[in-house]
Amino acid sequence: MATQTFTKSTVPSAAAHLTDEQVEAIGAELDAIRAEVVASLGEADARYIHRVIAVQRGLEVGGRAALIFSLFPPAWVAGTAALSVAKILDNMEIGHNVLHGQWDWMRDPKIHSTTWEWDHASPAAAWKKSHNYEHHTFTNVRGKDRDLGYSIMRITPEQEWKPTDVFQPLVNLGLSMIFEWGVAIYDIELEKVKDGTKPWPQAKAELMGLWRKARRQLAKDYVLFPLLSGPGFLSTVAANATANVARNMWAHAVIFCGHFPDGVETFDEERLEGETKGQWYVRQMLGSANLSGGKLFHLMTGNLSHQIEHHLFPDVPSNRYAEIAPRVQEICKRYGLPYTTGSLPRQYGKVLRKIARLAFPGGGKAPATTPPAQLPTPTRRPLAAAARLAS
Repeated sequence: MATQTFTKSTVPSAAAHLTDEQVEAIGAELDAIRAEVVASLGEADARYIHRVIAVQRGLEVGGRAALIFSLFPPAWVAGTAALSVAKILDNMEIGHNVLHGQWDWMRDPKIHSTTWEWDHASPAAAWKKSHNYEHHTFTNVRGKDRDLGYSIMRITPEQEWKPTDVFQPLVNLGLSMIFEWGVAIYDIELEKVKDGTKPWPQAKAELMGLWRKARRQLAKDYVLFPLLSGPGFLSTVAANATANVARNMWAHAVIFCGHFPDGVETFDEERLEGETKGQWYVRQMLGSANLSGGKLFHLMTGNLSHQIEHHLFPDVPSNRYAEIAPRVQEICKRYGLPYTTGSLPRQYGKVLRKIARLAFPGGGKAPATTPPAQLPTPTRRPLAAAARLAS
């Protein structure tokens, strides 16, 4: 994986019209929203996550039981479908959010970011470092957010074009099918070993940790459970592979739609210099996009369909994002900021179009946003809680 080179952006930010005072006022409002929601967490929220975990485990047990008879086509279809949904729930609404510490407030050692392990190639500890810290701290900052194209795709015009980029539509398809494995290997940062900024013993230890996790995953899906099927061994292997690919492609689509469609900004690295809490909040809003849909859809996305709210409040329980979203959208409207959202097909179509467009030199200009020439200073609305809490 080659080191990425970026040019300075010439496209004005959609927040360019805001004064420093307005930016900090936005930060204060969002701090207050977070404080209000955190103060109201309670038994209903605990019941929610326990119920989701129970449903996920029921689907997995039911799916694996059906696949014992995988030579019978209806059992294969039902078992594969149930297992696919179970893996998506484990990955999106449970694992991702538990590892963010969203449920640590319950002080339940069985549902805690320090003890949880998930049905995913990435070891939980490694993923928390690369995702919780690096991605959420440096969201969409070119040269700092390693999730910006994963070093194998050009997804912003400011990124230097390479001849191999012409293949990135195919690379994207391949990545979507093995997404969990691609992310797990990428997070080890082997390119730093090559350029001498990471010691090989450290990388080797991380690779061994990945292998210990990977062999358990591989043995479970492709040896142990298929053996229970007896003569249906290969049929169950195929079913488990199908469930894993379905989970990977779904996660890939949801995550890419939350970060890379038209209307989402990327930022110069100098943006981080002296960045205030209010500026960080604004960057999260401009660097994320939502997906529209119903309750079941939001559940299956791990509520990352509320990607804007997740980036603003990554450790707030995901079941609260739907109630927070209208308030965030109202703030954006009041301050003249975009609130990027759309259906999954529409947004994923934009992502695929961008990947294809940027496979060639230039790749077209990023969509320009024309901010209002001047906005009246908004009046801050009273909120129940005004305590400033770190996100």
